[in-house]
Amino acid sequence: MRNEINEAHEAVEELSYSSEAKRKIVVPGEVIVEGDDYLPGEGTRREGSKIVASKFGLAEEAGRVVKLIPIFGAFVPRRNNVIIGRVTDITYAGWLVDIDSAADAFLPIEESPRFINRNEMDQYLAVGDVISAKIWTVKGKGIDLTLKGKGLGKLEDGFIFRIIPSRVPRVIGREGSMVNLIKERTGCQITVGQNGWIWIKGPNTDSEIKARKAVEFVADKVHVNGLTEKMEAWFEGSE
Repeated sequence: MRNEINEAHEAVEELSYSSEAKRKIVVPGEVIVEGDDYLPGEGTRREGSKIVASKFGLAEEAGRVVKLIPIFGAFVPRRNNVIIGRVTDITYAGWLVDIDSAADAFLPIEESPRFINRNEMDQYLAVGDVISAKIWTVKGKGIDLTLKGKGLGKLEDGFIFRIIPSRVPRVIGREGSMVNLIKERTGCQITVGQNGWIWIKGPNTDSEIKARKAVEFVADKVHVNGLTEKMEAWFEGSE
């Protein structure tokens, strides 16, 4: 925890503060603000007249609402999350998939976008294949996946790497603005999984390396304001 706090403070030193939002590092149980006028948002709770942090992260005051922005944390599977996983086994009913979660993930054969002969399942997806899939149900410790949807399926060639899952939204950007910027400036295909795994495939190795560095640049500066402008400047300086 101490190392995480030190890393978080280093990140906060780069923040640009505004009059609309105040941010500070907090730990679980720490009082963020006190007063009946404040409202608890995501990651916080009210205790009497105090707003208290429920987990470790960056507390933000935006008007009357106080919320917590996670800095670290494991992936929590939710319905409709797009994830990247690796096939680990094949059963008669479908494929077992490692999605870097405590829960098991299963892709039923019926959730493939076309008919698959049960005797030829390994010709469609073999052990070791990497896929982009969507979570369509979460039940207890089980997660069911589907490949029915745009952009889902086997990811061939390219490479995958991992970032902290809680930083995925910033890498994607508002309505996909950040990841689309990286795609345009590198000419690479990029799939971002909510579980923190990212797949990149480009026209050449240099483009793929550049795209990865760009993604890592965003992930490392996830709480910096004006990140799109900084990303543009980064590309200008790397060309």
